[in-house]
Amino acid sequence: METAPRRLAEYSSDAALYRVRPAVVAFPRSAADIAAAVEVCRERQVPLTMRGAGTSLAGNAVGTGVVLDVSRHLNKIVSIDAESRVAVVEPGVVLDDLQRAAAPFGLRFGPDPSTHSRCTIGGMIGNNACGSRALRYGRTADNVAALDVITGTSEFIAAGQATTTAATSPTLAALQSVVASYLGVIRTEFGRFGRQVSGYSLEHLLPESGFDVPRALVGTEGTCAITTLATVRLVRAPRQTVLVVLGYPDLAAAADAVPPLLPLEPVAMEGLDAGIIDLVSAERGSAGGGVPALPAGRGLLMVELAGQNQTELDDAVGRLRTAAGAGQPGGPDCVVAADARQAAAIWRIREDGAGLVARPPGGRMHYAGWEDSAVPPDRLGSYLRDLDALLTKYGLTGLPYGHFGDGCVHIRIDFEFGSSGGTAAFRDFLLDAADLAAAHGGSMSGEHGDGRARGELLPRMYSVEALAAIAAVKAVFDPADVLNPGIIVRPRPLDADLRPPRPHTYHAGLGFRYERDGGDFGTAVSRCTGVGKCRADLTASGGVMCPSYLATRDEKDSTRARARVLQELVSGAVPDRWRSAEVAESLDLCLACKACSADCPTGTDMAAYKAEALYQRYRGRLRPVAHYSLGWLPRWAPLAARAPGLANALLAAPVLHRIAKQAAGIDPRRKLPRLASDTFRDWYAARPAPDAGRPVLLWVDEFTNYFTPRVGIAAVAVLEAAGYQVELSRPGDCCGLTWISTGQLGTARRKLSRSLSGLATQIKAGTPVVGLEPSCVAAFRGDASELADESVAAAGASVRTLAELLADTPGWRPPAHLRGVRALAQPHCHHHAVMGWGSDADLLASAGAEVRRVGGCCGLAGNFGMERGHFEVSMSVARTALGPALAEDRNEVVLADGFSCRTQLDQLTDRPAYHLAELLAVPAGR
Repeated sequence: METAPRRLAEYSSDAALYRVRPAVVAFPRSAADIAAAVEVCRERQVPLTMRGAGTSLAGNAVGTGVVLDVSRHLNKIVSIDAESRVAVVEPGVVLDDLQRAAAPFGLRFGPDPSTHSRCTIGGMIGNNACGSRALRYGRTADNVAALDVITGTSEFIAAGQATTTAATSPTLAALQSVVASYLGVIRTEFGRFGRQVSGYSLEHLLPESGFDVPRALVGTEGTCAITTLATVRLVRAPRQTVLVVLGYPDLAAAADAVPPLLPLEPVAMEGLDAGIIDLVSAERGSAGGGVPALPAGRGLLMVELAGQNQTELDDAVGRLRTAAGAGQPGGPDCVVAADARQAAAIWRIREDGAGLVARPPGGRMHYAGWEDSAVPPDRLGSYLRDLDALLTKYGLTGLPYGHFGDGCVHIRIDFEFGSSGGTAAFRDFLLDAADLAAAHGGSMSGEHGDGRARGELLPRMYSVEALAAIAAVKAVFDPADVLNPGIIVRPRPLDADLRPPRPHTYHAGLGFRYERDGGDFGTAVSRCTGVGKCRADLTASGGVMCPSYLATRDEKDSTRARARVLQELVSGAVPDRWRSAEVAESLDLCLACKACSADCPTGTDMAAYKAEALYQRYRGRLRPVAHYSLGWLPRWAPLAARAPGLANALLAAPVLHRIAKQAAGIDPRRKLPRLASDTFRDWYAARPAPDAGRPVLLWVDEFTNYFTPRVGIAAVAVLEAAGYQVELSRPGDCCGLTWISTGQLGTARRKLSRSLSGLATQIKAGTPVVGLEPSCVAAFRGDASELADESVAAAGASVRTLAELLADTPGWRPPAHLRGVRALAQPHCHHHAVMGWGSDADLLASAGAEVRRVGGCCGLAGNFGMERGHFEVSMSVARTALGPALAEDRNEVVLADGFSCRTQLDQLTDRPAYHLAELLAVPAGR
């Protein structure tokens, strides 16, 4: 249980627009802990709010009293019964973890919201989550068999089990009486169509529905009872699926096409405004892998079909094309995703939609609020046209997408909260939008729940008697209104508790320019909308974010939590601002891997924000000793290299070794790299004059020059074999990396500007510049634009990796010795985030090498893993993905371009690690 200001800030928001600071945050380890919390809160009349991953877009998971986070400890899959197709899980189990556990049995949990990589089963039960494939498999309510719950009266109920009935439970007996009193209104107003999620799903309590209490509790958003254990149904996963994308003139036309396609029983049918595709192209064209081939049209319909074999899939695609009129005059354009990778790339665009549309480049911020309405599918096209007209009336815009097969629409809208009357206009729009959805027979929410965003709107779709029925059910379960009050029953006003949607501004004395955010640090840290992708394990797909959270599983170490604390700093809510203990603690375990800048849908760059925070904290003050020893490496290395043998011998002596680490702020368990006996520049100066060729400038970083000259030597051999004449960058030039990572931004700016002024001349003359250390290339390609003098900053964008240069070299072919080589690749985090690793992967594939790429971070991350106090987390990060990958196959060549990655590997294993240049120069190991 914690009440620290930093912890309360982390839990004051979810992914919605609301900020409600709790009094206490607790992490229960058992059902007994939850029961004790309920009892204390009931006795003292303190609100109690449950929380899973905190991905709610409606403000369901924030409260003023006690917030219980079940994701940290109550995350066990108790059992899976493949024969009966059920799983018993604790509420904090992440959906993807359940899917992985069920997959060996050919089973899966049906509903799959776009947050499947981090959302919890308890959260899905809370808001009756659905997702793309609910069209085939149903909502969460349709897939829950039994629940163990604790009511607001502290009664334990094993709902759905034969031993618990109205005869044995006072709560259930009272519930039956309420249902009997409202039979007529329940039969006429509830359960009218599949995505009617707003309010309570009382239709499940009807006698003809079997008085199904578990299904009725799903979607009550923790206002009636708290789930301690869930028995969920699993479905047989299809043997094969195929994704077909249809293109229409606009999104409403795509919606009109839905009803004739529903009889084909697709697994999913998603609508997507092509404007979202445009955003992906603009934001992720380089590092994010670009956009796969898609049909022409501004409204796209993504249809997933299933079959037992390829013949069935081909037949299903044919029937879909016929039903849609694809290939006919006036019919839609059609693209069939040919393989799983293409389909996954398309699904990624769809799943990241909420984050992508929140911060369009050069445009106004787009917000949640009216992001989850639903109407019967046959009314969807008409509803979208009317919604577009309503947006036009208010001078607003948004890019819709959603589960069109179910009639559910998601959209973020550019409400002008910063203008006079902006909040009032927000309220007026939501009231009109609610009336519009109700006029189309729809629901305020189609899967996210009502929360603080839509509870006030329920009278727009329900009669007074229906609302009385909902309130009566709430009173049965929670008469004291302790459980998540202000939600659904007696709701808070929808414009109350709004966290400042317009960020507090912060411009003064910043180290970075924050050009994407108008020079405003407040706008930059508010990029985080709270969708929580930083809590997901992305390593299986090559992702990296967020390594420290994956190691600790503590919300404070997520990118989202750090952003929340920095938002509090900017608002003035954190005493001492930059020098506060809260900010230091929040950022301490950030590895500055930059993965969030690429893996986060909104491009939150916590590495830059951490560097800024260090810069502000230590301006004019003494710094931690590691900032001088590690941050000043470009100054120390040349001095030590004058007598490398002596330096290595001194550091090898046990006593001196220990003293040196203590003095330098380095963890005593950390192995130190050895200085090379001769630098790379010395080798280059002593070599015979090279043959003539096309000039190329090789950027010589300190790591290559002083520690691993073999990498530079190999690179020269590769470049000369490709027809280049290699020249070296000027001695003393530095990319500024070590200064940036330790927040010494003034020095970094000077170093970068000097280096780029020299490179700019070469680049202007047409000489390509290639770097070997990924973090240095990333500094030029990324941080330089925010730090260096503006007259030369643009030159950094022209610095290329070795793979990029070779791919663009006419006539170059990969060496034959790579064919058949099996390699385990650990891409540097900055390489992944800033340049993307696609060029390297393509080069190795074209060479005939078999490459297994490791996702995640190596854990060293430059100075981070060296510093005292970070060793355990550094090793835990390494064990997330890299360690297990190393253990799988010892016959693979280990490929790691980053010096820090190779240094960490030297700590982890006795297997040598090679740079790409070394693999290309000679067969590894020879």
